[in-house]
Amino acid sequence: MGVMSFYMHVFISDEAIAALPEAEAAMYAEYPLWTDIAFAVAVIGGLLASIGLLMRQKGVRFLASISLVAIIIQMTHNVFFTSAMEVYGVAQAVTMPILVVILGALLLWYAGRAKDRGWLRKS
Repeated sequence: MGVMSFYMHVFISDEAIAALPEAEAAMYAEYPLWTDIAFAVAVIGGLLASIGLLMRQKGVRFLASISLVAIIIQMTHNVFFTSAMEVYGVAQAVTMPILVVILGALLLWYAGRAKDRGWLRKS
Protein backbone atom coordinates (compact mmCIF):
# COMPACT_ATOMS: atom_id res chain seq x y z
CA MET A 1 0.00 0.00 0.00
CA GLY A 2 2.86 2.36 0.80
CA VAL A 3 4.54 1.79 -2.54
CA MET A 4 1.30 2.49 -4.40
CA SER A 5 0.63 5.59 -2.30
CA PHE A 6 4.15 6.84 -2.96
CA TYR A 7 3.83 6.24 -6.68
CA MET A 8 0.46 7.99 -6.85
CA HIS A 9 1.72 10.97 -4.81
CA VAL A 10 4.98 11.53 -6.64
CA PHE A 11 3.81 10.81 -10.16
CA ILE A 12 0.40 12.49 -10.05
CA SER A 13 -0.28 14.26 -13.33
CA ASP A 14 -1.04 17.94 -13.68
CA GLU A 15 -4.47 16.98 -15.03
CA ALA A 16 -5.19 14.90 -11.92
CA ILE A 17 -4.14 17.77 -9.65
CA ALA A 18 -6.33 20.16 -11.64
CA ALA A 19 -9.31 17.81 -11.13
CA LEU A 20 -8.93 17.98 -7.34
CA PRO A 21 -10.83 20.51 -5.24
CA GLU A 22 -8.94 23.82 -5.17
CA ALA A 23 -7.76 23.55 -1.54
CA GLU A 24 -6.54 19.99 -2.03
CA ALA A 25 -4.72 20.89 -5.25
CA ALA A 26 -3.04 23.82 -3.48
CA MET A 27 -1.72 21.39 -0.84
CA TYR A 28 0.43 19.67 -3.44
CA ALA A 29 2.44 22.89 -3.74
CA GLU A 30 3.13 22.71 0.01
CA TYR A 31 5.25 19.54 -0.28
CA PRO A 32 8.96 20.31 -0.72
CA LEU A 33 11.27 17.82 -2.40
CA TRP A 34 12.72 16.61 0.90
CA THR A 35 9.30 15.26 1.94
CA ASP A 36 9.20 13.13 -1.22
CA ILE A 37 12.67 11.84 -0.32
CA ALA A 38 11.53 11.04 3.23
CA PHE A 39 8.46 9.31 1.76
CA ALA A 40 10.70 7.23 -0.53
CA VAL A 41 13.03 6.25 2.33
CA ALA A 42 10.07 5.30 4.51
CA VAL A 43 8.40 3.19 1.84
CA ILE A 44 11.51 1.52 0.44
CA GLY A 45 12.92 0.88 3.92
CA GLY A 46 9.66 -0.69 5.08
CA LEU A 47 9.32 -2.77 1.92
CA LEU A 48 12.91 -4.06 2.14
CA ALA A 49 12.54 -4.77 5.86
CA SER A 50 9.35 -6.74 5.21
CA ILE A 51 10.94 -8.74 2.39
CA GLY A 52 14.02 -9.25 4.57
CA LEU A 53 11.87 -10.66 7.36
CA LEU A 54 10.26 -13.11 4.96
CA MET A 55 13.71 -14.17 3.75
CA ARG A 56 15.09 -14.23 7.32
CA GLN A 57 17.87 -11.80 6.44
CA LYS A 58 19.92 -9.89 8.97
CA GLY A 59 19.75 -6.10 8.97
CA VAL A 60 15.96 -5.87 8.94
CA ARG A 61 15.86 -4.05 12.27
CA PHE A 62 18.15 -1.35 10.85
CA LEU A 63 15.93 -0.98 7.77
CA ALA A 64 12.80 -0.84 9.92
CA SER A 65 14.44 1.82 12.11
CA ILE A 66 15.35 3.97 9.13
CA SER A 67 11.84 3.54 7.75
CA LEU A 68 10.22 4.58 11.05
CA VAL A 69 12.38 7.70 11.37
CA ALA A 70 11.48 8.70 7.81
CA ILE A 71 7.78 8.01 8.50
CA ILE A 72 7.84 10.27 11.55
CA ILE A 73 9.61 13.06 9.64
CA GLN A 74 7.23 12.86 6.70
CA MET A 75 4.04 12.56 8.75
CA THR A 76 5.05 15.40 11.05
CA HIS A 77 5.42 17.64 8.01
CA ASN A 78 2.17 16.44 6.48
CA VAL A 79 0.12 17.06 9.62
CA PHE A 80 1.71 20.16 11.12
CA PHE A 81 3.32 22.05 8.23
CA THR A 82 0.70 21.75 5.49
CA SER A 83 -2.93 22.80 5.36
CA ALA A 84 -4.10 19.18 5.68
CA MET A 85 -6.08 19.82 8.86
CA GLU A 86 -7.93 22.71 7.26
CA VAL A 87 -8.54 20.82 4.03
CA TYR A 88 -9.54 17.41 5.45
CA GLY A 89 -10.46 18.21 9.04
CA VAL A 90 -8.47 17.15 12.09
CA ALA A 91 -9.81 13.60 12.35
CA GLN A 92 -9.16 12.69 8.74
CA ALA A 93 -5.82 14.54 8.59
CA VAL A 94 -4.33 12.68 11.57
CA THR A 95 -5.90 9.21 11.32
CA MET A 96 -3.78 7.86 8.47
CA PRO A 97 -0.50 9.36 9.75
CA ILE A 98 -1.11 7.82 13.18
CA LEU A 99 -1.87 4.43 11.63
CA VAL A 100 1.25 4.59 9.46
CA VAL A 101 3.45 5.47 12.46
CA ILE A 102 1.90 2.60 14.44
CA LEU A 103 2.51 0.15 11.58
CA GLY A 104 6.12 1.37 11.24
CA ALA A 105 6.63 0.91 14.99
CA LEU A 106 5.12 -2.60 14.83
CA LEU A 107 7.46 -3.50 11.97
CA LEU A 108 10.43 -2.31 14.03
CA TRP A 109 9.20 -4.21 17.10
CA TYR A 110 8.70 -7.40 15.10
CA ALA A 111 12.11 -7.08 13.42
CA GLY A 112 13.71 -6.72 16.86
CA ARG A 113 11.78 -9.70 18.15
CA ALA A 114 12.87 -11.78 15.16
CA LYS A 115 16.49 -10.85 15.76
CA ASP A 116 16.30 -11.52 19.52
CA ARG A 117 14.70 -14.93 18.96
CA GLY A 118 17.32 -15.95 16.42
CA TRP A 119 14.91 -16.18 13.51
CA LEU A 120 17.25 -14.24 11.24
CA ARG A 121 20.41 -15.53 9.59
CA LYS A 122 23.61 -14.73 11.42
CA SER A 123 25.71 -14.11 8.30
